[in-house]
Amino acid sequence: MEFFEKSKAVKLRSHLDKYLVADDDQIEVRQSRNGSSRRAQWVVEVVEGKERCVRLKSCHGRYLTASVIPFFLGMTGNKAVQADFEPGSQGIHEWEVIRDGFQVRLRSCCGTYLRGNGGTPPWRNSITHDEPYASATQNWILWDVENVKLLDDFDSFSSSVSDDHCAWEPPSPMSIISVQSPMKSSKFQKNSIKFISGMDFFQNAKAVRLRSHHDKYLLAEEDEESVTQDRNGSSKNARWVVEPVPGYDFVIRLKSCYGKYLTASNQPLLLGVTGRKVIQTQPGRLDSSIEWEPVKDGSRVKLKTRYGNFLRANGGLPPWRNSVTHDIPYRTVTQDWILWDVDVVEIHVQSPPSQNPSAPPLPHSDSLDLPYTKSLKFSRQESGDSNVSSPRKAEGRIIYYHVAEEDGSVEDEGVQGYSLVFKGNGVEELTRKITEETGLEGIIVCCRSPLNGKLYPLRLDLPPNNVTMQVVLVLPSSTVAREFEEQGLL
Repeated sequence: MEFFEKSKAVKLRSHLDKYLVADDDQIEVRQSRNGSSRRAQWVVEVVEGKERCVRLKSCHGRYLTASVIPFFLGMTGNKAVQADFEPGSQGIHEWEVIRDGFQVRLRSCCGTYLRGNGGTPPWRNSITHDEPYASATQNWILWDVENVKLLDDFDSFSSSVSDDHCAWEPPSPMSIISVQSPMKSSKFQKNSIKFISGMDFFQNAKAVRLRSHHDKYLLAEEDEESVTQDRNGSSKNARWVVEPVPGYDFVIRLKSCYGKYLTASNQPLLLGVTGRKVIQTQPGRLDSSIEWEPVKDGSRVKLKTRYGNFLRANGGLPPWRNSVTHDIPYRTVTQDWILWDVDVVEIHVQSPPSQNPSAPPLPHSDSLDLPYTKSLKFSRQESGDSNVSSPRKAEGRIIYYHVAEEDGSVEDEGVQGYSLVFKGNGVEELTRKITEETGLEGIIVCCRSPLNGKLYPLRLDLPPNNVTMQVVLVLPSSTVAREFEEQGLL
């Protein structure tokens, strides 16, 4: 609730970096990249008698509501809409705020969550309330909260909007005051984040090495811009200096051997593919793009950006192999790609140890250099490729897939697309696996004929010997699916 307590209006940003906006028809809500629009602002009303519940009122004076209208017949998820307040409506306008790290989930009175949908139309940019059953949709219910506080001129907004709500204009930039970031240290912050914070991995650390689940180290390349993975952990390029961020208890910066910061950029690694580049930069002004929140995950750590993405070590085929991006792992096969082992190679000395008068004096230094120490887990010695075991190969075949549009066309089909590891040969088993990964029900798994380029449903077992395959997913409501039925292919 601290995300909402200090503001009379908020903006909600989904995992797709899109804002929750109220359409001008005063009914629909959707996602949009335009966060500066008045439609992206929601006035907060705390529900009396319910400490963690709020109502959110749009610029049209109507409330964000969990309706009983199905978004799409035969699919899970009901529409989230704008509606007038109805006394005694059993809480359909109320949303319980549940904290999840630096983000929140908004739970309706039905027990479902406000969800920003991705994928192909009609799901793209839609808003529903649903339960994320598939692992691929777990992050679709997480929201970043941008708190804004309206000055006195706009304090009466929430009570004054009525029939003339369309006449309201957004306040000028000078009249909006940003509220203290939720990452800022506070008594509540220390108590609530302690159980997930991974700062223990960096306690007293002056320099560290980060090892991915591929048993490769995060390296700063010699061009002083690129960041990659490499097995040579003894290189100076694998050493990252740890800097605390003043005023923040759970955030760090990482500086390379070239004096540049590990940065979550906005540059896509590859057009049409999720994930943006992680690079080295020396910004003139230190901003949130160089800040990382360590999140503990067992004996390893995840490094989270201010916007909810994670530092990710990519595998697979080039150009993904050895690349480093920041992204959200939607698929089960990539869940471990955001986990890192932390090897402390240099520590801060808090107080000098008592010395034996007969012993030679210790050198005067504020740190101890430990270039060949083992990790905090006391794992194997990392001194090069010869001493590091190769990661185990995934059992099964790699299936690459794209989702077809209504007419069966596929954007960027020449790009590798999404992937999963599949054990088995059966088409039905593969369909169930892809459904679990994507959350798309009733899909038809197809391949493209090399003779005429047309799509055909897969009906025979997959080739033996775990041959890598590329498939196309056709949605059951699409035109091409109806054509399959007419041709007797289903």
